[in-house]
Amino acid sequence: MQRHADGRLLVPGAAERARIATGSAHADPQRSRFARRAIRAVFRHLVLLTLPLLVFGGGYGGYLLSKHTGIRALAENGERQLELNARAVESEITKYTYLPSLLELESDVERLLLDPSPQRRQRVNDYLEGLNRRSGSLATYILDTSGRVLATSNWRSADSYQGEDLSFRAYFQDAVQGRPGRFYGIGSTTGEPGYYLAHSLEHNGRIIGVGVVKVRLDTLEERWQRAQLEAYVSDENGIIILASNPARRLKAVHPLDAATRERLARSLQYHWWALEELQVLERRALADGLKRISLAGDDASPQHYLAQGRLLNDTPWRLTLLSPLKELRRTAISHGVMVAVAVALLALLLIAWNERRKVIATRLAAREALQQANNELERKIAERTADLRASNDRLKAEIRERRQAEQTLRQAQDELVQAGKLAVIGQMSTSIAHELNQPLAALRTLSGNTVRFLQRGALDTASTNLQAINELVDRMGKITASLRAFARRSDDRGQARLGKAVDAALLLLHPRLQRSRLHLERDYDDLRLAIDQTRLEQILVNLIGNALDALRDQDDRRLWLSGRLEDDLFQFEVRDNGPGMSAEARAHLFEPFFTTKPGEQGLGLGLTLSASLAAAAGGSLGVRHPDEGGIAFVLSLRPLIVHEIACDE
Repeated sequence: MQRHADGRLLVPGAAERARIATGSAHADPQRSRFARRAIRAVFRHLVLLTLPLLVFGGGYGGYLLSKHTGIRALAENGERQLELNARAVESEITKYTYLPSLLELESDVERLLLDPSPQRRQRVNDYLEGLNRRSGSLATYILDTSGRVLATSNWRSADSYQGEDLSFRAYFQDAVQGRPGRFYGIGSTTGEPGYYLAHSLEHNGRIIGVGVVKVRLDTLEERWQRAQLEAYVSDENGIIILASNPARRLKAVHPLDAATRERLARSLQYHWWALEELQVLERRALADGLKRISLAGDDASPQHYLAQGRLLNDTPWRLTLLSPLKELRRTAISHGVMVAVAVALLALLLIAWNERRKVIATRLAAREALQQANNELERKIAERTADLRASNDRLKAEIRERRQAEQTLRQAQDELVQAGKLAVIGQMSTSIAHELNQPLAALRTLSGNTVRFLQRGALDTASTNLQAINELVDRMGKITASLRAFARRSDDRGQARLGKAVDAALLLLHPRLQRSRLHLERDYDDLRLAIDQTRLEQILVNLIGNALDALRDQDDRRLWLSGRLEDDLFQFEVRDNGPGMSAEARAHLFEPFFTTKPGEQGLGLGLTLSASLAAAAGGSLGVRHPDEGGIAFVLSLRPLIVHEIACDE
């Protein structure tokens, strides 16, 4: 109902009432359909929001369960390993305990301590030398009651203990008072670490001297390293004296106060070592005697371990076993991913079933829509045919423009190749200058000496100097000739000798090869290849130079140059044993200006230019990543003539 302007009600008539009723009847189904669509939309959004949470929750639960189970199994295995290695350390220590007391049975030792003389000292020196050799110990020696060495097994060596005053050593102070002397330290004379066992030597109930045996315990470290076991032994001062990782040796497992450091420095137990603290990035207790710690690895990244320890019998030492958690975490992650994938698959199956139901319901509507689309497509085809005729004319014009652009691009590419050569020569300039400075200095010295020898009439010596000057000039000529040949321009046509190109590249890189001290292996046939000689040399200089950069931080540097015929192409491979390349870097390997070298050491054009030169000669440059590590670049070129000259070094 409506009201008049004066406020009176307007009562609708019959026609108006019928229209309102009909509109209401039509509005109700529309409102119902809208409500159903709204509910379905809300439900769909809830499913989409809940599904990731469900997948994440299942995966995280699987990860936690797998991690807990793995830590428990790792701890049980660690207990067994800890017990076995503790017994091994104790056995290694105790097997030498009888040696100091054995010296008391030797009559020459007793006579030397009671009445020293040079003849008796020599007899005891010979006896101790033989005893030390048979027992496998580091040194065996006799001290008088003042702490001075009267006889020693290493009397022949330049760093002999003979005459040394070792009264400050704790093992002597214990033994001279009748107590067993047990001490680990670094020798003040030789600087060699060892375990000292001291025993008092008596005559008629009176202590007349001290017998000492120094043994090495590094066989335990070698055994741990062969077994790939992470373990260390710390002494009563909290200093690591034995470790499978040499970087942890003589590190403090807990902070040392100033008084303790001063006491250890006075005792010279660890010689002059700084006794830095072992850097523990994280320490968290998991159970009784079980900890989770994080240490800095060789590459400064944190390494997580499960730490278990126990005290050794008959010594105040403590053995700590470190079980790496990296593989455990990786396994737990894989299990969590598997659970998450299973949950996701189940959810996807339910969603697929629902979507299948919707597809069947909409298939009939799709047929009608397809017919309409077909009619529309025929109309558009007619329109596109006319457009294609016009496009064809435009393409012909573009082809002419692109041919001209390709010619310009080829000229630019030649300039870029030349620039790449000059960049390589610039990078090598310092090394080549150093390489030339040495013969120049030698020429200056030899020429001056030759003048003086000629003045003295020493013609033979002057002739020898002149011959050496001639050899130095030839060497400098080879270096400059290689630079001139490498720097000159070239084109895509021509042929190259592989052996000559390899020798030229190695000559250009000779200073870097000398500094890197790598092991070079060659295994290829000397062939003629369908590429310009200088362009082949430039490719090899880039590939070998990159290999030298990759081997910069390696201890064991190896470089392989090999080649073989395969499918009418010669495959020449340059492989190194460097750290390899990350997956992210591999995707951009041949992109211009992309480089993994730090700072401004690389322009990022070497591999791009090399690949371009190989393609211009009808070949290719590829890369493979061997399972044993490193990276290998494979240059494929068409051979011309095969020579029976095998090169295998």
